Amino acid sequence: MSSDFEGYEQDFAVLTAEITGKIARVPRLPPDEKKQMVANVEKQLEEAKELLEQMDLEVREIPPQSRGMYSNRMRSYKQEMGKLETDFKRSRIAYSDEVRNELLGDDGNSSENQLIKLREERAHLLDNTERLERSSRRLEAGYQIAVETEQIGQEMLENLSHDREKIQRARERLRETDANLGKSSRVLTGMLRRFQRVLMDAKLNYLKINSTSLAGL
Repeated sequence: MSSDFEGYEQDFAVLTAEITGKIARVPRLPPDEKKQMVANVEKQLEEAKELLEQMDLEVREIPPQSRGMYSNRMRSYKQEMGKLETDFKRSRIAYSDEVRNELLGDDGNSSENQLIKLREERAHLLDNTERLERSSRRLEAGYQIAVETEQIGQEMLENLSHDREKIQRARERLRETDANLGKSSRVLTGMLRRFQRVLMDAKLNYLKINSTSLAGL
């Protein structure tokens, strides 16, 4: 299973390196190439997310006692993914600003109202981006807590299973001990009864002998 995980890791490393290079190029490309590059990066980001999902599934199959190292690596990859998405959003915002400037023209004839509106839209977009990032971080933290809780639950179930087996073995030994004690008690009772009969017979014989001796006198 770890070989599958490592294969996904290699694919993820290659893919994220390509995405990083393309994101850095977006603001400097001509308009037509920018549009194509943005679409290409969006597609590769989706592929990277799918790789993370596959890696996450692989980690879930690892025994709890060996899962910690892989979980830490997954956290690092998800943080890297979040950074890529943030960088891409910023790159797209820069790209959008340049497109607006090209549409408005660089001759200084654009109205003040249009510029104010563009600034407001940009500020609004940045605010929404920050909110999405905060929500993403909260979701990531909640997911990590859920994963750790699942690990703890599995460990507790395993411990309870072991304790149950110990209790069952102890009960079996107790039953065997009770059975042995019952047998011993019956043997001792039988021996005591035989001893009592022997003692009674001895008393009767003694009385008979004494009675015979007295009669002879």
